[in-house]
Amino acid sequence: MKKVKFGVLGVGRGSSMIKFCETAENAEVVAICDKWEEGLRRKKEELKDDRITYYTDFEKFIRHPGMDAVVLANYATEHAPFAIRAMKNGLHVFSEVLPCQTLAEAVELVETVESTGKIYAYGENYCFMPSPKEMRKLYREGKLGELEYAEGEYVHNCESIWPQCTYGERDHWRNTMHTFFYCTHSIGPIIHITGLRPVRVTGFELPFNARSERMGRRCGIAGVEMLTLENGAVVKSIHGDLIKNSIWYCLYGTKGRMESSREDAQNGCVLRLHTNFNPDADLTYPDDYQTYQPTDELSKAAESYGHGAADYYTMYYFTRKILGDENADVIDVYEAMDMALPGILAYRSVLNGGIPMTVPDLRKKEERDKYRNDRACTSRSVAGDQWIPPYSKGEPDVPQENYDKIKAKWEEFLKNSEPS
Repeated sequence: MKKVKFGVLGVGRGSSMIKFCETAENAEVVAICDKWEEGLRRKKEELKDDRITYYTDFEKFIRHPGMDAVVLANYATEHAPFAIRAMKNGLHVFSEVLPCQTLAEAVELVETVESTGKIYAYGENYCFMPSPKEMRKLYREGKLGELEYAEGEYVHNCESIWPQCTYGERDHWRNTMHTFFYCTHSIGPIIHITGLRPVRVTGFELPFNARSERMGRRCGIAGVEMLTLENGAVVKSIHGDLIKNSIWYCLYGTKGRMESSREDAQNGCVLRLHTNFNPDADLTYPDDYQTYQPTDELSKAAESYGHGAADYYTMYYFTRKILGDENADVIDVYEAMDMALPGILAYRSVLNGGIPMTVPDLRKKEERDKYRNDRACTSRSVAGDQWIPPYSKGEPDVPQENYDKIKAKWEEFLKNSEPS
């Protein structure tokens, strides 16, 4: 059996993708790259696989002999430039979230996929959790009818794990991004379930607060996007660091409703689905209510993987796509933009007094020219004179001692997690 030869950038988040390649019959890891030398040392000691070459230089990494594809599990603000360089070097790309930081990067990424002909897969794994995955199947079968309204939530209070996320770095991307940036865990599944494209978005920013300050996260604690889809349906998306976690999706259509369980219901959360369909769309009753935990032929193989087993599916389908399966459920670059651009533009909505913003369709070449030089973002090195603050009321001044405390916790975590 032919094996796809993978390189993985990022030993932290990339561990799940490495695990897939270590166990799959049609994939293998041949190279791993990270600028964090201690992390590379630990990963090499863990894997004990002399067939893998380790790199700290990305340019040398993407020239590794015989490599077919790369997994980009590096910083979320750096995915687009790294993906572009990899594809221009002849490699297929699996990109972790998010696909791009700016609209200019979005245009360049789309055009690089088109010009190189390489496969680009966006790793929005929340689309492949049991409930959203089953919702897509049911929607495509027509069980829900036409979408009228939907909600998506990705609320994750990361304060307890912030040392592992940011290492106490004051200017880590997670501390300098605006609150709408990391939006595709909440928006993405709705887009992937329905196949409908967003056309307008309005943003609502929740305030910077004491928890934000303790974390060193210099933005609002959460963001809400109100989307209008191409068929007129409305979607409410919320994501951020509110006090209690929630992964939840709910869709209303002309034939009923389907939703995942709430975490507080202690009923399986996103692993369990509730459906209530009306076979005759003109009748409100009788109800056809069911609840179950969706499974498929891959569930057993996927059960040990993170994010509700979804990490398995994203790599499984990407590998299948490379090997020629045209029906592999891969999120391509255009759909990735449908998921990500609403977050970028929702913040512009806030900065412009809450007015709706048009979401461009980057499938259309004529729409790209408007954004080809649009570098506006919260990274000064990328945006230059187009820099925008991470918080609409001005960048908060967080005491350095807050970052020092987080760094000390990170160092303590490293010490206690030294491989035996």
